[in-house]
Amino acid sequence: MRVLLTGAAGFIGSHIAEQLRTAGHEVVGVDLLLPQAHGRDAAAPDGVVVGDVRDSALIDRLLDGVDAVCHQAAMVGHGVSPADAPDYAQHNVVATAVLLAAMHAAGVRRLVLAGSMVVYGEGRYTCAEHGVVRPGPRTPTDLDAGRYEPRCPACGRDLVPGLVGEDAPMDPRSTYAVTKLTQEQLAATWARQTGGGVWSLRYHNVYGPRMPRDTPYAGVASIFRSALEHGRAPRVLEDGAQRRDFVHVTDVAAANVLALTAAASGFTAVNVCSGDPRTVGDLATTLAAAMGGPAPEIVGGARAGDVRHVVADPALAGRLLGFSAATGFAEGVARFATDPLR
Repeated sequence: MRVLLTGAAGFIGSHIAEQLRTAGHEVVGVDLLLPQAHGRDAAAPDGVVVGDVRDSALIDRLLDGVDAVCHQAAMVGHGVSPADAPDYAQHNVVATAVLLAAMHAAGVRRLVLAGSMVVYGEGRYTCAEHGVVRPGPRTPTDLDAGRYEPRCPACGRDLVPGLVGEDAPMDPRSTYAVTKLTQEQLAATWARQTGGGVWSLRYHNVYGPRMPRDTPYAGVASIFRSALEHGRAPRVLEDGAQRRDFVHVTDVAAANVLALTAAASGFTAVNVCSGDPRTVGDLATTLAAAMGGPAPEIVGGARAGDVRHVVADPALAGRLLGFSAATGFAEGVARFATDPLR
């Protein structure tokens, strides 16, 4: 199979490229080398074209002879402020629209999209009295008082978190999240219009080698590691009990290879996760121990737009793609302590 891979030099894209080639596929790679992810003086790996997915003439050329597209290129992360919004819209929304239009013109009908768990907003919650409910954003008053658990909108009780399935309501709560949901909506519309097939792989908290570091757009694992490398304690917001699913990048790459070779009809979204939920405090403590650094500091507070718990249900990806994560939390974090970062 000949695959156009956008974001091929990136954290996740570079691992996908390796696994595709190992499996005998031909990779046509393109990457803009955004400084937020690659640094200012990054060079493209061999076989990767430096270019912008928004450049329709370039994408038309790269699609020649391609059987499928794996779209990883994006501006990622929590961002700095609302001033980031135009860049997120350009790199995530406009670029995806240009790519889909070019795929239509080229007759390419198979797409694997880098989705994200951020489309869910807060995860799935249950109230002891009112059953499954959808909480609103946490209030500044509660956060300032150290009351971090979302409350039932009907009775005000603290809610109990559960596993988020792919049929959960969409509730993006950041600029990045809005653009990731828009990517899915564009891809689903394209599939209906063309008869194409789309897998949207909703990544949970991905970590591992080549992760970006020392940037406001970096993930929490690399932020903790940077602190520890400088002899500082990882600073954990809230009370450290916020739950996430940390999934190793090699597992995410494997899920992409499975999706590229699986039957595809219409639009299907699946969670790509480890199935082993942990707290952010667990991550900080385990990484500090692996690096022989100081214990984490719980500092309270919360960033605007942060959600409390997002823990995925892995069942659908297992059933439809045969995917299950191979790297356990302890093993992956121990390796991450010395993995090369960007």
